Amino acid sequence: MQAVFDGHNDVLLRLWSNARKGADPVLEFSQGTAEGHIDGPRARQGGLAGGLSAIYIPSNHLVLKTPDENGHYATPLSEPLERQPSLDVALEFAAIALRLDRAGAWKLCRSTQDIRTAMEAGVFAAVLHMEGCEAIGPELTELETFYAAGLRSLGPVWSRNNIFGHGVPFAYPMSPDTGPGLTDAGFELVRSCNRLGILVDLAHITEKGFWDVARTTDQPLIASHSNAHALTAVARNLTDRQMDAIRESRGLAGLNYATTMLRPDGLENAKTPLSDMVRHIDYMVERMGIDCVALGSDFDGATIPEDISDAAGNQSLIAALKGAGYGDAELAKLCRDNWLRVLALAWHEAP
Repeated sequence: MQAVFDGHNDVLLRLWSNARKGADPVLEFSQGTAEGHIDGPRARQGGLAGGLSAIYIPSNHLVLKTPDENGHYATPLSEPLERQPSLDVALEFAAIALRLDRAGAWKLCRSTQDIRTAMEAGVFAAVLHMEGCEAIGPELTELETFYAAGLRSLGPVWSRNNIFGHGVPFAYPMSPDTGPGLTDAGFELVRSCNRLGILVDLAHITEKGFWDVARTTDQPLIASHSNAHALTAVARNLTDRQMDAIRESRGLAGLNYATTMLRPDGLENAKTPLSDMVRHIDYMVERMGIDCVALGSDFDGATIPEDISDAAGNQSLIAALKGAGYGDAELAKLCRDNWLRVLALAWHEAP
């Protein structure tokens, strides 16, 4: 079994939502549940050894548009969120992550050595990520606090606009060049992340924002859960030119399991074959090289192929990749080694 360190999941969103209804997040994660995609037992069963776990402030009113007779859809961007209520929710997410760490349900990792140690011990290696920075003000005071709590990765925007930049909508077919890029505050956020050693994630940002980050950051370019636009023309996927820049920076793109980002027709349909996932991996490997491709499942945040279903089925993808000709050394890079390499660079760790 190949151990997988995954670039993006939303398990904290599910745990937070259920905690608001009275559930115990530690018990839900450690003992398992029939809900969602990730918990401790299913992660162990599927070889999911860890991943970047997102603080995400929900846009509860967002409803994906129904495709028209041509299969096309364009969901308007979510409305911007206010900082104070967003900060309240983000702190609740962080508190759950810290509770899981204290209880031994997972290990909240701040270095690649932490990740390796947790994986060797069979403990889920979680890295705290922030998907959209609505909880952070323009002075970035909150960034320092979240860093102290374990935050080691962030995406300046989700698919909505904020004081740092602009996000892409959920739309098919559509280019990722949908609006402006970083604001002045966004450029300062990137520079502060470089200084602290926080990974800057390019998933969800406009193409202009991508290039703004590229000319500002000292890190490899990383899109944690994005696929090939040439194969599935949703706004969230990466153009060939973006992938070329990722390759040149020795960054990576993580395969998103969301069916809308895998299927040629861009539809949300769990009856999506694993061959569509392999097709995107093949394309990204050919474009960027085996060292610049990884996995970014979006578990607990998207509809994924029914042949995987949840974390317990993760090895089905590995088997499909092996059947497509990927050897053990290549699978090790795709499953975990490429993530560990770029995290070490973003976190200023010694080679």
